[in-house]
Amino acid sequence: MIEEIFFKSAHELSAMLSRREVSSVELTKAIIERTKQLDSKIGSFLSFDEGKTLKEAAESDARRKRGGGGALSPLDGIPVSLKDLVAEKGQPLTCGSKILENFISPYDATVTERLRGAGCVLWGRLNMDEFAMGSSSENSAYRAVFNPWNINYVPGGSSGGSAASVAAGETILALGSDTGGSIRQPAAFCGICGLKPSYGAVSRYGLVAFASSLDQIGPMGRSVEDIASLFQVIAGTDKKDSSTFHFKKPDYLGELPKFQFLQKLGVPVEYFQDGLDPEVRAALERAIEFYRSAGHEVVEVSLEMTKYVMPAYYVISTAEASSNLARFDGIRYGFRSKAAKNAIDIYSKTRGEGFGEEVKRRIMLGTYVLSSENFESYYRHAQKVRTLIRDDFMRAMEGVSALIAPTTPTVAFELGKKKLDPLQMYLCDIFTVQANMVGTCAISIPCGMSSTNLPIGMQILGKPFKEQEILSLAYEFESAHGYKDLHPNI
Repeated sequence: MIEEIFFKSAHELSAMLSRREVSSVELTKAIIERTKQLDSKIGSFLSFDEGKTLKEAAESDARRKRGGGGALSPLDGIPVSLKDLVAEKGQPLTCGSKILENFISPYDATVTERLRGAGCVLWGRLNMDEFAMGSSSENSAYRAVFNPWNINYVPGGSSGGSAASVAAGETILALGSDTGGSIRQPAAFCGICGLKPSYGAVSRYGLVAFASSLDQIGPMGRSVEDIASLFQVIAGTDKKDSSTFHFKKPDYLGELPKFQFLQKLGVPVEYFQDGLDPEVRAALERAIEFYRSAGHEVVEVSLEMTKYVMPAYYVISTAEASSNLARFDGIRYGFRSKAAKNAIDIYSKTRGEGFGEEVKRRIMLGTYVLSSENFESYYRHAQKVRTLIRDDFMRAMEGVSALIAPTTPTVAFELGKKKLDPLQMYLCDIFTVQANMVGTCAISIPCGMSSTNLPIGMQILGKPFKEQEILSLAYEFESAHGYKDLHPNI
């Protein structure tokens, strides 16, 4: 077996599979063994089906042996893991919550179908903050996730299992979901790449909803090439999801080097104020200087509505969460309290026992802002502010191709440090929420390491459906630096 195969990119492994230097079964067995050795320390997986996964790998090898273009895509035979709120038929779908304990999905999400159609090997169900509500992956009902770079630190959230599994070599690629930064923030904390696609670029059918106007499924991987390849598979319109857009899908991977040309880039001054960690600031300044020295024009821009983004987000997201989570009531599926003695008990006790503290907090906030006496002054007002935020963003993007910014204000923080202070936890997403409120695309890539040997992430934000532009800018930076080749020593 090739040494450290689990730290190779999907792009490298695809080439090795094509040359018959390794089989999908060999690769998948290495990943399975790696997961069994490490996951007691990391906590990335909630469950996995080893037999099913090896069967899919063997089917991929059989396709390649047939030759004549037998491979279904460049990712045929590559292990891809799913955050445990993306439906996979016949597999658990818990959303990291006790209320869905033992629930088995009866159908595939659209993205799962597309992965199957590309020949990907589906490997395991990834741990997460319960119902994607959190920024540290400490809110899972089952166990916390730990950062592979230092297991005393958080991996970020809510897609912490997705980020940690890729960083630790427990999988090659992963899908996460991003409602306010839940792909980009853990990608930054774990030193990998993560793309939040434009709203409507990827189907949400089969994604258990947190906040329907904000949620988006996206790819997480070791390199920009990997992100482009996985995005190529999952992106596109879907008749099962009316919020998907009809757009011409380019060759995201093939056009990465071809799409590089000198551009005008913006740096939002509001993202470089007090509160930004000095090491994060220094890493971003070096990245900005790289783009400037490469010939790009870099200018300061202002996002004047930045101070209103977080308040509006937490009104809208909690309101939508309150509505979406009303279906988990102990009647139709999932957990039901054994202490319930009547119909009222079934609802109240099931939800009281089944939901964790953070989920209950957000449901109560959402119910409050949706109440008849508060709807106009909170929810409707927040929606009007959201329109102003989008207009402000689009004004800032006039004349520039993309924005360069920190992904997070700090590097990963210690376990337990912010769990009892929800406000401080929420502020971890202060730079990522903007893209969800606007519905635009954004990517996080590694751009440095702190003095404590923790990764630093850079965020590139683009205009809606301009993923190709931000992927190419990210690829240009990645190609000139060695951060994608750094791995935790675990």
